[in-house]
Amino acid sequence: MQPAGAIDARLGEAFRVEYKNGPADRIGSSGAEKLMKKLTSLSMAALAMAMATPAFSQAPAPGSVHGSIQNAAGQPVKEGAVKFSTDRTSTKDAERKYQYTFPVDATGNYKGDGIAPGDYVLFYQVNDKTVDYVEHVVVKPGDNLTVNDDMTREEFLKTMTPEQRKQIEEFKKKNAELMNVNKTVGNLNALLTKARDEEKANNFDAAVTDMQQATSQKPDEAILWLELGNAQLGQAGAEKDSSKKTTEINDATNSYQKAIDTNTASKKPNPSFAGAAYNGLGQAYGKANKPKEASDAYDKAAQAEPAKGGMYYFNAAVTLKNAGNSDEAAAMADKAIAADPTKADAYYIKGASLIGKSTVDPKSQKIIPPPGCIEAYSKYLDLQPNGRFAPEVKEIMAGFDEKVITSYKASKKK
Repeated sequence: MQPAGAIDARLGEAFRVEYKNGPADRIGSSGAEKLMKKLTSLSMAALAMAMATPAFSQAPAPGSVHGSIQNAAGQPVKEGAVKFSTDRTSTKDAERKYQYTFPVDATGNYKGDGIAPGDYVLFYQVNDKTVDYVEHVVVKPGDNLTVNDDMTREEFLKTMTPEQRKQIEEFKKKNAELMNVNKTVGNLNALLTKARDEEKANNFDAAVTDMQQATSQKPDEAILWLELGNAQLGQAGAEKDSSKKTTEINDATNSYQKAIDTNTASKKPNPSFAGAAYNGLGQAYGKANKPKEASDAYDKAAQAEPAKGGMYYFNAAVTLKNAGNSDEAAAMADKAIAADPTKADAYYIKGASLIGKSTVDPKSQKIIPPPGCIEAYSKYLDLQPNGRFAPEVKEIMAGFDEKVITSYKASKKK
């Protein structure tokens, strides 16, 4: 469209030509004035249209850019910002003009919307200092671009000093090793969980197989040997073949000892692992009919975790009693009572361990209980008058021709 002045000139020329083509009186001065006004009106309308035309044009649609920032070690960055600039003349970060700034999140990703079309430089900065940049990020109307900044590229690495590159290589090596360790740990945790579930389902053979695989992968992990011992002890408990049972008990003993040794050799020995491993070792020795070794193991369990001493000594008393070692069981029951005087079952185990030493008075033919037996049973009833062993204890005491107390109440604390 031509400028308004050019339109006016043409219209004026047309008027003059038409005026020359006929006599002056054909149109007359009044007719000429009307025509001039009409043409002037047309000229103004054309000018108005020419001036109004730009109002109907629209700005280009903005675009968006997103992507990730990866450092020279190949890991996502965890800080900083991405800035877009068309300023290619400034050499200093503080002097450069930036049109857009978008934060980088903890996963190394950024996202920017509402970017006007243009040819930008993407700057990745930390604390307003450029770490790297990407040239010629061309944003077109309506674009949704993916632009990543990968600093593992050779072009970027060449800008680093030899010492920096050496540090990067060492970091990458250690990181790869760590990833392998994490992968192994994940696999071991899965085997550990699976074995425990199998033990709960009394599938001890499968649990033993899983934990043997785990200990072969990481033989320096105490908890794996501890769980293998638990599985082997459960396997022995379910075994009917006596020779196999003996072998499985020995296997469990070795696994518990391995757990103890591994934990002791670690940089930070875990008291809980030690207590649990000695507890398992005590059970294994008890099943192997080795009362002294069992007692020693339980003593060490209580030493490793004094706060759980009462529990470990009670376990010792039960294990030794079930193995037929009554004297050792009674001694361990006394230790359990000393550690926790309120544990009723410990008194029951003591009484049950002593009752086998009862004698018969030749004159009266009455059964004479050994020292401490009646006292232990009485204390059990005092603490648990309606306990699961209460009927049995009352019947035993009646057999001793003792006065059976029909209503026991727990003694009040003094």
